[in-house]
Amino acid sequence: MTNVWMSSSDVFLTARLTVSPSSSQFFQGDFVTLSCEEDDSSAGWTLRRNTSKETRTECGDHNQEWGEPPGSSCNISYTDKVDSGVYWCESREGPISNMVNLTVTGGSVILQSPVLPVMEGDDVTLLCEEKNSFNLTAAFYKDGSLIGNEITGHMIIQHVSRSDEGLYKCDISGHGESPSSWIT
Repeated sequence: MTNVWMSSSDVFLTARLTVSPSSSQFFQGDFVTLSCEEDDSSAGWTLRRNTSKETRTECGDHNQEWGEPPGSSCNISYTDKVDSGVYWCESREGPISNMVNLTVTGGSVILQSPVLPVMEGDDVTLLCEEKNSFNLTAAFYKDGSLIGNEITGHMIIQHVSRSDEGLYKCDISGHGESPSSWIT
């Protein structure tokens, strides 16, 4: 399960974790770059993660064998299911960035949703993607209930509000369903 955070208040963070490509779900074998950004600088920040097998491990730590190079920008050249977890930036002085939940699936369908915070009133685009095909018809679900079928696999939630909070997933007939993403 992944999280997408939504708030109407401004949150002050000393650094921001960005994910490229901008998604919270990935297929096994994808290439992902995570970066700590602070006022157009990334000096002094370290990328860390918690997974089901590791706690507070650092990118590029040779003992943990995830990501390279060590520091404030990190590449995961071949994502695996064990890379699913919570990622954040941390400074030597203690402050941390936003936390991002990433999910890596061995399945063939993912739900792409925003990684960076979403503000109330914004439009949110969800993309249901099959690993080997494009623009397939997808069914979208919120809290287990069907909310729509989209022939191109794209759904836009207009003017997001608290009532849109919930657990989202998608399904492509004959290909499977995505992991769930929590939108709050």
